[in-house]
Amino acid sequence: MAKRDYYQVLGVNRDASDSDLKKVYRRLAMKFHPDKNPDDPEAENHFTEVKEAYEVLSDSEKRAVYDQYGHAGLDQQSGGRGAGGFGGFSDSFGDIFGDIFGGGRGGGRSNVYRGADLKYNLEISLEEAARGTETKIRIPSYNQCEKCNGSGAKAGTKPVTCPTCQGQGQVRVTQGFFSVAQTCPDCQGSGKVIKTPCSACSGQGRTRDHKTLSVKIPAGVDQGDRIRLSAEGEAGVNGGPSGDLYVVINIPEHEVFTRDGNNLHCEMPISFSVAALGGEIQIPTLEGSAKIKVPAETQTGKVFRLRGKGIKGVRSNGHGDLMCHVVVETPVNLTKRQKELLADLEEINQSNSNLHSPRAKSWMDKVKSFFDG
Repeated sequence: MAKRDYYQVLGVNRDASDSDLKKVYRRLAMKFHPDKNPDDPEAENHFTEVKEAYEVLSDSEKRAVYDQYGHAGLDQQSGGRGAGGFGGFSDSFGDIFGDIFGGGRGGGRSNVYRGADLKYNLEISLEEAARGTETKIRIPSYNQCEKCNGSGAKAGTKPVTCPTCQGQGQVRVTQGFFSVAQTCPDCQGSGKVIKTPCSACSGQGRTRDHKTLSVKIPAGVDQGDRIRLSAEGEAGVNGGPSGDLYVVINIPEHEVFTRDGNNLHCEMPISFSVAALGGEIQIPTLEGSAKIKVPAETQTGKVFRLRGKGIKGVRSNGHGDLMCHVVVETPVNLTKRQKELLADLEEINQSNSNLHSPRAKSWMDKVKSFFDG
């Protein structure tokens, strides 16, 4: 069986960089991994082909030989081992053809796989993120079959040694004067066969189910943080270890506060009179309300900092601060009397704009200078 071009196998150009090769390999390996395709032998063949192509192209020396001479160059490079040139002939070709057919020397191929990792998106409020919380989640997962304890065999029975390969996981096929080792077609390289499959899992050793877990969220978590629950992912195949569960934190937009690291920001509207005359206002915090004194003649954009009223991050020694951004609110729905008073005020301001509206006067001077210039 002729090998496909390694660049075609990975679907990359011949000038692909190492990082491009790694990115494509990870995607294809995930796509064709036997764990993801337990009932598709063709996917396993693709997985082996992708792995072989990446092992060659990710090695600068092997890639250089392959680019110049193709598969024949790699075969010749491998064939040079052994004393006297011919002494290693059978061994080296056994290695090459063993790789092609999925086998290797020295025992059967293990079909024990680690379970897949799982991801769960958990939405919590800003208050819960700041204080920490504990919640329960329900997730779908493959679990080890309780009826057969993951063996895949009916209760009271167990997998037996494969009669075809005698437990080696490989059979040898003679092609001319070559003796080629390839994966046993009956046990798929595991060296064991199940004569009577478990009825609960159909011989897979695991079942699809749901489970409820309790998750502790530490105080100070932020958007996108991950909490790892070891061995709470999918059960492994053929007794392999379970994967992990990653709980990803999602914090929706808050009605009052905006988070920036460990600091909080909020916008506080104040009346025109308070801004001009000064006064005391109440502002919200995560721990209740707090009072701040607004000095007279406060302008929009003024920021008041309340130290220690932010969030204490997971990896921080202290709390962040709360930044209160003042916005002077223009009065609306004015009565006739209010309009008269504001008109009088404006008349007074215009009579001495340098004193009452210094920023406006300065801005107008700049505008005049710009046009005059």
